[in-house]
Amino acid sequence: MSAPKPRPGVLDIAAYVGGKDSIPGFDKVIKLSSNEGALGPSPKAMAAYKAIAGDLHRYPEGGSIDLRAAIGRHHGLNPERIVCGTGSDELLNLLVRAYCGPGDELLYSQHGFLMYPINAKGVGATPVAAPETAELRTDIDALLKRVTDKTKIVVLANPNNPTGSYLSKDEMKRLHAGLPKSVVLIVDAAYAEFVAKNDYEAGVELVDSADNVVMTRTFSKIHGLGGLRVGWFYGPAGIVDAINRLRQPFNVNAAAQAAALAALDDIAHADAQRSNNDIWLPWFSQELTKLGLHVFPSVANFVLVRFPKDAGKDATAANAHLLKHGIIPRMMLAYGLGDCLRITIGTEAEMRATRDALASFVKG
Repeated sequence: MSAPKPRPGVLDIAAYVGGKDSIPGFDKVIKLSSNEGALGPSPKAMAAYKAIAGDLHRYPEGGSIDLRAAIGRHHGLNPERIVCGTGSDELLNLLVRAYCGPGDELLYSQHGFLMYPINAKGVGATPVAAPETAELRTDIDALLKRVTDKTKIVVLANPNNPTGSYLSKDEMKRLHAGLPKSVVLIVDAAYAEFVAKNDYEAGVELVDSADNVVMTRTFSKIHGLGGLRVGWFYGPAGIVDAINRLRQPFNVNAAAQAAALAALDDIAHADAQRSNNDIWLPWFSQELTKLGLHVFPSVANFVLVRFPKDAGKDATAANAHLLKHGIIPRMMLAYGLGDCLRITIGTEAEMRATRDALASFVKG
């Protein structure tokens, strides 16, 4: 008898591979591969996590009621229109499962997050990538030109990972206005808290103005809770209802809910994360530019750096050089950006060490 086979298309998916977190021979590394919060989790979140240890035999509250209420208070949103999940990853997957299937198309920007096409292929839908500008910015016109009667979802990270670029509030409105009302627009705003631009809006206004827009958010970045996997989305009542029917009944564990609640309360810690980024993002970008490297403008907590194509000076060689210094960047081959590295903004000591290592690489 032959072994069971997954349905057609599943084995065509290139599995997502996260950023490296170790280097052989190094007990301690500078991990700049996964855009994690530079200052780690809030002390209040850590205390809440530890405090729940004696209740780990209890199931969590299945609807994340307290957490949704806290998110609503923090952001001025109706908790009934919020869904929590195991990171925004789970919510993105659920949205694709709910609104895409075989014969449908999911549209995204060329260098968008790798999970967008993976999720589409996972339900038998076709991912369609719209080309970006020369500076790797999302091209709204290119997206709209690729909308067909098969398009069911348009998903856009704003700010975008891995490029660090963003679309203004007016640009997002123009994109939405050009879409059929039957198409779901997902605004993946994982890095929204880091943006300090007057013309940026995370997606709340779009959600409040339409029945086909969802904004996803995460506790993994500004709140430093990537290891607990907590995310949420804000959307119209109809989409909220559909996702609540699909999601698992206890999808956010009790420790994650407790830590996320405490993290929301620790405004000072989130402000410190933001302030660290406000200082070291421009500093690091300027320092690498002085070295002659091309740094794409970023409003998030990472930068995309382009290296020459010359052997020994290219991105692969730069990656190997950084690893020898105990520093882990993110290779971009899977994104079609083999000449680039993505580097998370860490602490002052981490960024100075990374600048020094890249200076020795460029000048060596």
